[in-house]
Amino acid sequence: MKLLATLSFANGVTFAYIKATEGITFESPSFSAQYTGATEAGLIRGAYHFAHPDSSSGATQAKFFLAHGGGWSSDGITLPGALDIEHPSGAECYGLSASAMVSWISDFSSTYHAEPPDIQHSVALVIYTTTDWWSTCTENSAAFGSNNPLWIAHYSSSIGALPAGWSFTTFWQYADSGPNPGDADLFNGDAVGLTR
Repeated sequence: MKLLATLSFANGVTFAYIKATEGITFESPSFSAQYTGATEAGLIRGAYHFAHPDSSSGATQAKFFLAHGGGWSSDGITLPGALDIEHPSGAECYGLSASAMVSWISDFSSTYHAEPPDIQHSVALVIYTTTDWWSTCTENSAAFGSNNPLWIAHYSSSIGALPAGWSFTTFWQYADSGPNPGDADLFNGDAVGLTR
């Protein structure tokens, strides 16, 4: 995933996810400026964390994400945080078994949902992935469909098959480029749904 510069509703863009963190050592140096720029452009915006399940626990990475811009607020312009979990540059599935990967994702999701208890408990973590990665690395686990909105990456003219447990996708990344900077994504709903 990559992200945007300055956009506005006039460009046809209504929301943006901005990379905040990766693993437990990387904080995006562009995050603050991009997040502020998205806000000033009138976009609904949120943060995402690029997972490194081979470097530390899900709980540790969720806490790092929350401490560096990944939190949610009920202000009507902040999207829930997203976990970007996909093909790594190293070992397939980060060297984890499917059961270990499911446990890691569950650990990240439950930690994100629980902290801080006065805010996060009302919002679920969005999971960004591909059907291929999910099928391979979680053995197509259906454990997350009822609690975590899906953001599917599938570069095609149709969404295609979804991972087990999800009957629909909340976000669809359909191209890695478009008329605006960043990836091209659609929200499966209306403007009111996007601000909830």
